Amino acid sequence: MTLRLQDSLTGEQRDFVPVTPGKVGIYICGLTTQAPPHLGHVRFAVAFDVLRRWLTRGHGYDVTLIRNVTDIDDKILAKSAESGEPWYAVSYRNEVETAKALADLGVLPPTYEPRATGHIPEMVALMETIIEKGHAYPAADGSGDVYFDVRSWPTYGALTKQKIDDMTAAEDADPRGKRDPRDFALWKGHKVDEPATASWPTPFGPGRPGWHLECSAMARKYLGDTFDIHGGGVDLRFPHHENELAQSTSAGLGFANYWLHNGWVTMGGEKMSKSLGNSLRVSTVLAEHRPVVVRYYLTAAHYRSMIEYQETSLAEAAAAVERIEGFLHRALPDLTTALPTGEEELPEDFTESLDDDLGVSGALAVIHETVRAGNTALDEGDIEDAAGLARVVVAMTDVLGINPLDPVWGAADPGNADAMTALDALVQERIHARTKARAARDYATADAIRDELTAAGIAVEDTAAGARWSLNRKSEN
Repeated sequence: MTLRLQDSLTGEQRDFVPVTPGKVGIYICGLTTQAPPHLGHVRFAVAFDVLRRWLTRGHGYDVTLIRNVTDIDDKILAKSAESGEPWYAVSYRNEVETAKALADLGVLPPTYEPRATGHIPEMVALMETIIEKGHAYPAADGSGDVYFDVRSWPTYGALTKQKIDDMTAAEDADPRGKRDPRDFALWKGHKVDEPATASWPTPFGPGRPGWHLECSAMARKYLGDTFDIHGGGVDLRFPHHENELAQSTSAGLGFANYWLHNGWVTMGGEKMSKSLGNSLRVSTVLAEHRPVVVRYYLTAAHYRSMIEYQETSLAEAAAAVERIEGFLHRALPDLTTALPTGEEELPEDFTESLDDDLGVSGALAVIHETVRAGNTALDEGDIEDAAGLARVVVAMTDVLGINPLDPVWGAADPGNADAMTALDALVQERIHARTKARAARDYATADAIRDELTAAGIAVEDTAAGARWSLNRKSEN
C-alpha cells in the first residue's frame, strides 16, 4: 500500500512521492529555548519521530530530518532581562534540557539541529533576494527593520485559506515602519535597550532575525530549494508557516511539497501553555512516570488529533505498556536476543494503518491483538508460537518508538536480562511451593505465598496451563 499523508496546504490526503527516489527530507520547527519544555511542547517531536521511523522501517527511505533551535527571539531576551542572565546562557540551558527530555522519550536525534544564530549569513542572503524581487522592504524610519510586503505576494494566505483583509495585524515588530499592519518582520533592527551580543551586521543596519526568516534559510541550506515534508504543531500554521511559505516561494524557491501539522496537548479543553498555568514540565512528569509510558501516551492518539490530559491519562498508558511488557517477559526470557533486526515481517493490518496517514490507533490495536494471541499460545503451552508472536510485537512497537525492550529504556541490557533470569528462578520456586500447598488443600500457606509475592511487586495469575507471573509495575511508583 502507498503511504498517504494529509497535506495541510491542499487540504487533501495525498500519495507520498519523494523529490528524490529513495530519500526523504523533513524539516520540523523545533522549540524556542526561553524555558524548559512541557508535555505540550514535545508532542510534535514524538509525532514526527513516528513518521520518520515509518518512512525508514516501513518504506526503506533514507531520511534526513532537520529540527531547528530558535536560540534568539523576543521571549529569550525578555527572560534574560528578567533574570539578569545573558540571553545565550538562558537559551543554552533550556536547549540542553529540551534535548534531554526528547532523548528520555526515545525521540531519535535529528540528522542536523541547526541554531538560528549560526545561520545569519544565509538569512541575510535570502532577505536580499526577497527585497530584489520586490516582496520586502527596509523600514523607512531607519530603524533597521525589514518587512515582508504581504500584499505583493498574490498567494499569501494559501496555507491557512485566509484573505489578507481578514487577518489581524502582525505583532512581531514595531508597526511604525510598516506599509501594512499585516506585514511581518524579516529582520529586527537593534534596539538601545537590547544587549549588543544580540545583534549582527547587515546592509540594512545591525539587528537580529525575525522568527520566520530563520526556518526558510535553514531548510534551504540543509534540504535544498525544494524538499519533501515540513511539519510542526497546528498552532504554527499561522503566522509562522504561512510566512515561511510566502518568504521562500516569493524568493523563487519551491519549498515543501507536503505540510503536516500535529494537534495540541490540552488540559480542560485549552492548549497546554505556560501562560494559562496548566503546563506539565517534562522533567517533572518523568520523575513520576516511566519514560516509555509517557512516550506511549503521546504516541497513542492520531498525530492530527488533540490529546486531552487528565489525571488518569498516564495510568491508562501504563496499563497498556504493562500488558505488552508482561507478555514479552513471559515469551522471551532471553531479552538480549529480542531486539528487532528490521527484517521481521510486519502484519498487513499494521502496515495498512500506518500507511493511512500514520493511523497509530489502528496499529496499536494490531499490537494488542497480537499480545492477546501470544498470551493464549502461552496458556496452551505453545512456547514456540508465542515467542514468534512476541518478536512481531517487538518489531511493531519499535516502529512506534514504544518497544519496552529497547535499550533506551534500560530494559534489554545484559545485566537486566541476567537479573530477570535470576528473579524468574526465585519466583518459580515460590510458585511451585504455592502449587504444592494448593494440592494439599493448605490454602492458608498458598495465600500467604501469593501475598508475599504481591508485596514484592510480583503479580501471579492462575491459568489453565498453570500459574504465570509478571512484574507489577504500578508498585514502582
